[in-house]
Amino acid sequence: MATGGGETAPNTEGHASNFVQSTGGRNATGVALVVPPSSPPSAGLHREPIYNWQATKSSVKERFAFLFNNELLSDVKFVVGKGRQAQRIPAHKFVLAAGSAVFDAMFNGGMATTSAEIELPDVEPAAFLALLRFLYSDEVHIGPETVMTTLYTAKKYAVPALEAHCVEFLTKHLRADNAFMLLTQARLFDEPQLASLCLDTIDKSTADAINAEGFTDIDLDTLCAVLERDTLGIRESRLFGAVVRWADAECYRQQLPLTSENKQKVLGKALSLIRFPLMTVEEFAAGPAQTGILFDREVVNLFLHFTVNPKPRVDYIDRPRCCLRGKECSINRFQQVESRWGYSGTSDRIRFNVNRRISVVGFGLYGSIHGPTDYQVNIQIIESDKNQILAQNDTGFSCDGTANTFRVMFKEAVEILPNVSYTACATLKGPDSHYGTKGLKKVARETTAGTKTTFFFWSSPGNNNGTSVEDGQIPEIIFYT
Repeated sequence: MATGGGETAPNTEGHASNFVQSTGGRNATGVALVVPPSSPPSAGLHREPIYNWQATKSSVKERFAFLFNNELLSDVKFVVGKGRQAQRIPAHKFVLAAGSAVFDAMFNGGMATTSAEIELPDVEPAAFLALLRFLYSDEVHIGPETVMTTLYTAKKYAVPALEAHCVEFLTKHLRADNAFMLLTQARLFDEPQLASLCLDTIDKSTADAINAEGFTDIDLDTLCAVLERDTLGIRESRLFGAVVRWADAECYRQQLPLTSENKQKVLGKALSLIRFPLMTVEEFAAGPAQTGILFDREVVNLFLHFTVNPKPRVDYIDRPRCCLRGKECSINRFQQVESRWGYSGTSDRIRFNVNRRISVVGFGLYGSIHGPTDYQVNIQIIESDKNQILAQNDTGFSCDGTANTFRVMFKEAVEILPNVSYTACATLKGPDSHYGTKGLKKVARETTAGTKTTFFFWSSPGNNNGTSVEDGQIPEIIFYT
């Protein structure tokens, strides 16, 4: 009775073909990464014993390499693949058991097979030969067209060293135009290191990655894993357009008519991960509002969110996507909180610069001294010397009447360069608030091991509601390094 091929292989053949196209059919540099020629079926494998062949080999490695895919001393045969593509491959139980715990259990375990011929219909012959070559000689023979199936085979037979070579090969060929295809495979084969590298590539080149053909082929879980990320480098309106393209492709795969209802159905949980509040009202009106994918009440609520205060609650994330790594940081420039600070339509402003490159994502602002209240606010960052507005957001926030600060965020991260003067600006409409005192001219924050980000503050001249280095509003700057 045949054994050893009971599980179903992942569908890697089509993706391997795509990978060949995406790498231009090039072989990897490094450890003998070439594709061996396909071995013929059973014809020609039976070789006459060569007398004293051992004397012609000067090392154990050479002797075992000679036995690779050789009938000589073979005590087991594998029928690998399906149908006419199947190949009969001779092997040696001792060599296989010495290199793989799975083969050891197959031949020597409590339920060891007694069959001299073992069928492996779920394994590609070229991949199995690559595995055997590695076990017999430590040689790595893989290429763009075999790397996926070899990775599957290495995992199936628990040969982590060959797995690592496959992942290294994929990593060397990883680019924006194949990142989604490789991400799908990395998740399928449970390769977290490769998946992480794919996601980093998608973060750095999001627009190129989503425009690649492989994007619309990913599964829903992979799509959601990407949409959840805070580090994508793309405007939300363009990301939404790509998600609609994916929904079109998924409807086709499921043989569903291309209706708004079906697109909404196939998107499922992915739709809630689109950050509609990060769009401008014009982007929302020209795109999502007209697709029919959102319910009418959601469209109305989002329009209200863009245009009125207090803003209605919407079930979508409003946290900016920031194309940076690391942890969110913030600094507070005041040592004490007092009351009261009034507003008459004039902006509170403070000038600052930093000693290293960062990206500002928002401010922390003080709220009302009269209990829970909603504020309408316009926030800006201005490059002071050029008087150029780099970012602004008309938004609002709710406070609870405490002396805490409340987050007000930009729709996109704002790049801040070292030793350049910027002005943080906030124009609030609402009741009297708390304010900060005993302000600091210099505030340092350790942002990475042994590295500090230092802010320097000075008062902004001209039309100012009274905020200065010593006291006022805009106590916090929220940023990433």
